[in-house]
Amino acid sequence: MEAQMEQIIAKISTLQTLQEVENLRVEIMGKKGILTQQFAELKNLPDEQKKIQAKILNTFKQEFESKLIEKKESLFTAQMNENLSKEAIDASLFSALRPKSSGHPIYQTMDRIIDFFVNMNFSIQSGPLVEDDFHNFEALNLPKFHPARDMQDTFYFKDSMLLRTHTSPVQIRTMEKDSLPIRMIAPGSVFRRDYDLTHSPMFHQVEGLVVDKKDSISFSHLKYILEDFLHFMFGDVKIRFRSSFFPFTEPSAEVDISCVFCKGEGCRVCSHTGWLEVLGCGIVNDKVFESVGYKDVSGYAFGLGVERFAMLIHRVNDLRSFFETDLRVLEQF
Repeated sequence: MEAQMEQIIAKISTLQTLQEVENLRVEIMGKKGILTQQFAELKNLPDEQKKIQAKILNTFKQEFESKLIEKKESLFTAQMNENLSKEAIDASLFSALRPKSSGHPIYQTMDRIIDFFVNMNFSIQSGPLVEDDFHNFEALNLPKFHPARDMQDTFYFKDSMLLRTHTSPVQIRTMEKDSLPIRMIAPGSVFRRDYDLTHSPMFHQVEGLVVDKKDSISFSHLKYILEDFLHFMFGDVKIRFRSSFFPFTEPSAEVDISCVFCKGEGCRVCSHTGWLEVLGCGIVNDKVFESVGYKDVSGYAFGLGVERFAMLIHRVNDLRSFFETDLRVLEQF
């Protein structure tokens, strides 16, 4: 048996692959392995001989396991180094064939929206992602227990702070710190507890605000700028304004464009109406101005979802395609 053990130990050094290592382990220490059978036969030996044989077997077991682990680690390291050498990339090597990114479709769309309004003399404003209740709700004519708060599923923190549900708080903060006239847009990330084909927990909005002296701004100014903007984004589409309700504007309207998929003839995407809703707008409610201490002013505001625009521009019917990082999808842009 001792000669056989020496042969087994010597055999370990000849193994070439991890599979050969595993096969030898099973052959020696498996349920039907040589060593397992030797231990099973100990019960048939006299006590004195049993102690001697058990010591020999345990010594062999320890040596075998130690040599086998050592060989396994050696082969694993060699295999890993071989794989790394095959997959090595020279980061300094230039390749004209390497695909070049032109940006994520969401940010392509946002940049295009920003370009339009910057050229129309709008400033770009930003604000914190974690907001307080006043700026996110109360200053926008959404007091506590207002039923319209149910329209926005909010992520709250324990200290009454929250993740902003829209970029409208930036409008409030801008009015608090800037003097008239105000002509601004607020692009950025917002958060709501929503997730399906057309909604995600984090998405992007661009909201706009124009404020000046009383009676200097009317709905016709808002209508003109939005019609010009939608033609810039979608080309030759029909546009309509529908009466709606928003707590922070009065009067309020939702804006539709003729379906970009069926050209207004009616399809599944537009529910066979020929129209697609793209943004909301209105004349700023006086109560919003009161919350920031403004008097004798007038203004208009509007807001849109960047993902919504990107889906329509790129003809994508599942919002999740934009952020699931499937290169087969993203490379198309």
